[in-house]
Formats: sequence, C-alpha cells, structure tokens
Amino acid sequence: MKIKICGITNLDDALKAEQLGADAIGFIFFGASKRYISPEIAREISRSLKPFTTKVGVFVNEDVKAVNKIAEYAGIDILQLHGNEDPAYAAKLVRPFIKSIRVKDKSDLDIMSQFVNTTFLLDSFNANLFGGTGEKFDWGLIPQRKRNNIILAGGVSRYNVGEIIEEIKPYAVDVSSSIEIEPGKKDHKKMEELFRVFREAGG
Repeated sequence: MKIKICGITNLDDALKAEQLGADAIGFIFFGASKRYISPEIAREISRSLKPFTTKVGVFVNEDVKAVNKIAEYAGIDILQLHGNEDPAYAAKLVRPFIKSIRVKDKSDLDIMSQFVNTTFLLDSFNANLFGGTGEKFDWGLIPQRKRNNIILAGGVSRYNVGEIIEEIKPYAVDVSSSIEIEPGKKDHKKMEELFRVFREAGG
C-alpha cells in the first residue's frame, strides 16, 4: 500500500516524509487553505526531492490553464482535483490526475461512474472545507470492488492505519492533519510513529 503525506509547506517536512518512506508528497495550491503553498516554494521543494518521490498538486475549482501552468512550473507529477471538476475539465489537463470525492452518504460516490480509468481519493464531507478536516467518514460506504483503486483520506492516523490496511485495503492512504503541530507544520515524532505502525501492519 502507498502512503501520501499531504499539506507540505516547507522543505524540512518534505525531506522527513521522504526519508521515512513516503511514496508521494502533496502540495495544496488552493488559496483558502491553511496549508496553502506558493508555486515558487513548491518548485524549490520539488527540486530537492528524489526523482521517484511523486509530487502531487492539489487544486480546487481552479482555471485549467492555471493548473497546467503551475504543474509545469512547480514540477508536479500528478494533479489532485478537490472541487467540482468534471471529465470535460479533466480532459484538458496535461498531467495524470486523481479525483477527490467528499463523502457524506452513498450517493456522493455516484460521480465515480462518470470517470474512466481514474483513481479516486475519498475524503470526509464538510460544508465549509474542501479537505484537511481530520474527520473520518463511514468507510463501509466504499464499494468492495473499488477499494483497491482508491486513496483513503479523512481522519487517517497512526491509531487506525493498521485497521485500514487490514480491513479496507485501499491503494493508498493520504495523511495530513493527524501528524501536524499546526496546519502546514508537521510533527516529526508523529510522522515517525505513523510510518512505524504502517510498516508493522504490512503497508
């Protein structure tokens, strides 16, 4: 199973995540987020990471031309669409993408049928936030046949990542708020504990 550390805003946290074995690093380019990072700083961090560490850019209802431009400039490998983007929007992207879905009930997952050959990130629904809530949704809503093609977010922590690996078996987990001192600043001790549990559970 893969693990992505999201909400990275500084080089120190990025390098620590990479050292611990993160498969992907997430940069949030949504201006209203407490974990926003500028394309300039993201570019500097990307250039300091190893080539096989995947750099993910998170966008929310951003102009598609701006998304492509930022991705090119900041060295982003994969785009994460966290708003109301549809397949027509996604077709204009110049990078592979992940489609995020904020899950409140089973009907929220209907959008999965609109996208072909797409990996989905499932997060908790919050009327005021587009992610980073730190809240868990009902994992029982995830269709059994889809679980090996989803990234699980929302309340993922060192306390439940073992359960996730054993019970849900997603393609990957996305972790942010549970390993922070404050939004945008990671707690390295919590990160170490997360990866220790992740490895021991077979992740």
